[in-house]
Amino acid sequence: MFITLMRKHTKGIMIKVMVGLIAVVFVFWGVYSIRERPGSKIAYVNGDLITGQEYEAVYRDMLDALQKQYGEYWNDNLIKVFQLRKKALDSLIDKRLISQEAARLGLKITDDEVSNAILTYPAFQVNGGFDEGRYRSLLRYNRMEPEDFESGIRSELLGQKIHHLIKSFFPITDMEVMNYYTHGKEKINIGFVSFNPGDFKEKVEVKQDEKEDYFEENKERYRISESIKIAYLALDPSDFVDNVTVTEKEISDYYELNQEGFKDPKQIKARHILFKVSPDASESEETETKEKALAILKRARQGEDFSELAREYSQDPSASKGGDLGYFKMGTMAKPFEELAFSLKSGELGGPIRSKLGWHIIKVDDIKDATIKTLADVRDQIVATLKKDISRDLAHERILSLVDQMPYDIDLASYAAQHGLTVNESDYFPKEGAIPGLGTDERLKKSIYSLEKGEVSEVIEHKGTFNIIQVVDSKDSYIPEMSEVSDQLHKDFIDHLSLVAAKNEAEGYLKELRGGADWFELAKKKNLKTDETGFFTRGENIPKIGYAPSLREVAFSLSSQNRYPDQVFEVNKKVCIIRWLDKEGINREDFDKEKKSFEQALLLTKERRVSSAWLQSLKDKAEIKIVTPLE
Repeated sequence: MFITLMRKHTKGIMIKVMVGLIAVVFVFWGVYSIRERPGSKIAYVNGDLITGQEYEAVYRDMLDALQKQYGEYWNDNLIKVFQLRKKALDSLIDKRLISQEAARLGLKITDDEVSNAILTYPAFQVNGGFDEGRYRSLLRYNRMEPEDFESGIRSELLGQKIHHLIKSFFPITDMEVMNYYTHGKEKINIGFVSFNPGDFKEKVEVKQDEKEDYFEENKERYRISESIKIAYLALDPSDFVDNVTVTEKEISDYYELNQEGFKDPKQIKARHILFKVSPDASESEETETKEKALAILKRARQGEDFSELAREYSQDPSASKGGDLGYFKMGTMAKPFEELAFSLKSGELGGPIRSKLGWHIIKVDDIKDATIKTLADVRDQIVATLKKDISRDLAHERILSLVDQMPYDIDLASYAAQHGLTVNESDYFPKEGAIPGLGTDERLKKSIYSLEKGEVSEVIEHKGTFNIIQVVDSKDSYIPEMSEVSDQLHKDFIDHLSLVAAKNEAEGYLKELRGGADWFELAKKKNLKTDETGFFTRGENIPKIGYAPSLREVAFSLSSQNRYPDQVFEVNKKVCIIRWLDKEGINREDFDKEKKSFEQALLLTKERRVSSAWLQSLKDKAEIKIVTPLE
């Protein structure tokens, strides 16, 4: 259908791979021209078949994306860790449910809608128009037939149409936007007093039976995490440097092939005078500032000393140096500023030019033309680069040869010793912590933890070294005996008793306040210091108190008629009592300026919530039958 239409819009062939844009269609809808064996069945959704062909297409795309993300750290065990097969099937089930509901609602996508979407698809544009050559090239690159891509576009448009339909039933009102804005922007100020559990430590009494009860109730706090022990063989390319000899021909060849890297770019030495303009300046203020810059430029062109004018009028820190910015190259300054500066000749004046800071006038003092460093100047640099590259290749080849000769079932330490190498062996470490000797890279941690006991990784390049890693041993998570954690338990139990005592004291204090006691007089009587936070919003940590979501939520529910909550709060190892002081409403002018962005944010939030609930309701009612187990 579309091939005939698109011939009218051909602009010429320009092949430039933009796979990311196209992939959006396939990740969710899963359309590739992969020819599976006939009759391959994965699942039925309300009697509608999901074929092996569709499933493999989506699964492969997800797998490719994950492999690119993990790179050198990839191993096939990560497929299970990320439940990739389940995710691929879930995405196809979602697609089926949406398509079925669209059909039930009578929603359709016409051929013209598909054609228009493809003609305007960003990946297929050349010089502002659709290009058939790019269209065909990108499809070939992604191993797709045109009809498969059109099917994906049709499905994507259908999904969009359904989401638009859902949104039409849940419009955003001005009142909702106002409430959303108010919720995020209004502020309160609260007073507080704090009770420090440390002040009660000398008063608590430790009883063995109560400590045992405490341990029984809090066993999970002392659980020892699952942990593993690894051995790893690491080859550092720097260890191979002494074996590398670089010839003069290699040096000269490298120099000739990398001339761009040895260029000293053009630089200019310039001065400027800045007339600042505030971001919210009115049009009249903008014009007035520009006129002021023009007047000073006129004086400079009439012969007045630019440096003295800069000292007197510039609002930039460089004013004290006569506006001197020193030498700089392209890419250093704001784009409009440097484009003008680099267009001027030595001694020439230019401007005014607008940057985000304001209006500038510029004088170029000197120009250094671009030069290329001589081979003699960069010879040592080239030698070091070549030695580093060759050393890396030697280390990589060496470790690959070790992997190629490695028996299936080995002890890495023994195998390394046979080849005159040693391995590093870690202590046991948990998933949550750093890998001893290797750091905290999350991809590396996931890769290692996906290995079974005794299993050996492929070659992993990490922080410039090449590694083979073996899981030597593993320990399951377990709850230790009380005797194993006696010291920590004793400390924790005293802290617990002290906290309980502080809470009891605070609750009695709050009871007096709610009974009518004066905030300041009671604090003075109890020898406690009162303080206040200052104004804060719901989205901020509470000043002087810190991160306390539950306290913040309660604080915003208080008012001048109900200043005290009915509870005390444990925050950062202290117990707090709060008192509502004041509220600061929103600024109506600010709301009018920001209304549109908040409306869009609210709409997106509402759409996601409603769409998710709608899709879940389809799943709850659907008859889904898995025909072929995925694992």
